[in-house]
Amino acid sequence: MIVSGFGDGDEHVEFQRDGGANGLSATQAKMTSLHALDHIRQSFNGSTDRATRAGIGQFLTPAAIAQFMASLFEGGPGHVRVLDPGAGAGVLFAMCIETLISQEKPPVSIAVDAYETDAAILPHLQATMKRCESLCSSHGIPFQGMVKDEDFVSFAVTETRESLFAVPGRRFTHVILNPPYMKINSRTALSRRLYASDIKVANLYAAFVWLSMLLLESGGQMVAITPRSFCNGPYFNKFRAAFLRTMSLKRIHVFESRKKAFGDDDVLQENIIYHAVRGLDGPQSVTISTSEGLDFGKARVLSVPYTQVVHPNDRDMFIHLDVDAGEASPVERIKPFSTSLSKLGLSVSTGRVVDFRARGLLRQDAEKGTVPLIYPCHFQKGVVQWPVDSGKKPNAIQASAETSDLLVTSGFYVLTKRFTSKEQLRRVSAAVFDPTKVETDLVGFENHLNYFHRQGNGLPAELARGLALYLNSTIVDQYFRLFSGHTQVNATDLRKMPYPTQEQLARLGTHVTEEMPDQETIDAIIEEECLIDEQQVSR
Repeated sequence: MIVSGFGDGDEHVEFQRDGGANGLSATQAKMTSLHALDHIRQSFNGSTDRATRAGIGQFLTPAAIAQFMASLFEGGPGHVRVLDPGAGAGVLFAMCIETLISQEKPPVSIAVDAYETDAAILPHLQATMKRCESLCSSHGIPFQGMVKDEDFVSFAVTETRESLFAVPGRRFTHVILNPPYMKINSRTALSRRLYASDIKVANLYAAFVWLSMLLLESGGQMVAITPRSFCNGPYFNKFRAAFLRTMSLKRIHVFESRKKAFGDDDVLQENIIYHAVRGLDGPQSVTISTSEGLDFGKARVLSVPYTQVVHPNDRDMFIHLDVDAGEASPVERIKPFSTSLSKLGLSVSTGRVVDFRARGLLRQDAEKGTVPLIYPCHFQKGVVQWPVDSGKKPNAIQASAETSDLLVTSGFYVLTKRFTSKEQLRRVSAAVFDPTKVETDLVGFENHLNYFHRQGNGLPAELARGLALYLNSTIVDQYFRLFSGHTQVNATDLRKMPYPTQEQLARLGTHVTEEMPDQETIDAIIEEECLIDEQQVSR
């Protein structure tokens, strides 16, 4: 049987299913298809400006990723309707169609709706659609493909808006998407349109996934590649709740390196791929796989209880991505720590001083009538060193009635950085503010910091030192990374962390003197003071 695959340019490559002297095998043809589709992506990237593509959140999907994503779809209905809401050159729906028609029971018919607003890439998208039509025709499968050069969000908001007089619109059996990655400006018409539909998200990719989910029919499947930042944090609470209550998670794939998924686009982004089905009962387990890069054949695969991925009593519905089996996993290793912040009588808050709003009250150096202002740059070896002569950040803020609500009473506090760069080895970085080293009655903590306190005041000295040591441990950093897909360390995230008991924290604190020990010593202290006894008991 002769089947039409994808060739370089606009030509078709003819091959026989069983190979032979005059044709390619199905496997060889698929490799040709991958090469051709990646050639389109690379050519387009080479002929367009990266800054322009990044400005619209456009990062085209490598063909190897598209092939893996398409492979996650399970057998479905005979009449297939595919939605690709940010289609680019069409690699995702093309791989989806190839996968579907190669199944033991191929579809009876296939329809594709592909949305794309970038005029520069539309000719490539239209050519891909024609190739899909030829491929389906060669298999005797009726095909209808529509390239829609219109805004997907506007269409989807209108299509999914509930109305007493609305006629049920077109729904899809499959959605495959790599949506644009862009923050949404709250003052734009786009934001107002989404807000009016009760779609409250901080990034455009979440809006695309949310709207695509609503366009799925019951039992319909979605496969998406997006940043993993939605997995935790307050900015995505409503999105997570809507997604997890509507969709049943089946599979999550994690890239160990943030450089590999879109490496030739120089994108340093932690991405995940996920497969979910609309309307199923809650899953018993989720398959989590991980790979260093695009060699999916060497991925590590683990079946994890769903309650380990989304904890049953977690109102924020954080998604925990534990990819290591056995006692060595961060989730297992941190289990001995089960004390909550509230049980410790502690709270964590974001620094009150937003420097650009208080610019006229800031001082480069301390002077009469000012108090210390602490920034991340004051972190030195796990303790706060003040002042610093970097010249970049002020060291003081005026103490007055105008700033009284921005300051706290001096005492022992534990501070953490709210933001870290993607290149930094640690996500969680803590330091102790020691009032015996910074003599002051009041102090200001800048908004790029979180601070641990007890009812707004400082902590006991040993407790503060022990808490900072714990937060600087490898086990905390590894655990935090499981459910944090971005470089922010929010107060909400820290509230949800498990902690040692008050007695354990005090013991840990005896090991911190003038500065924080090195990493190896910190981890050895945690092991000796908190974990060895627990491990012996568990045996």
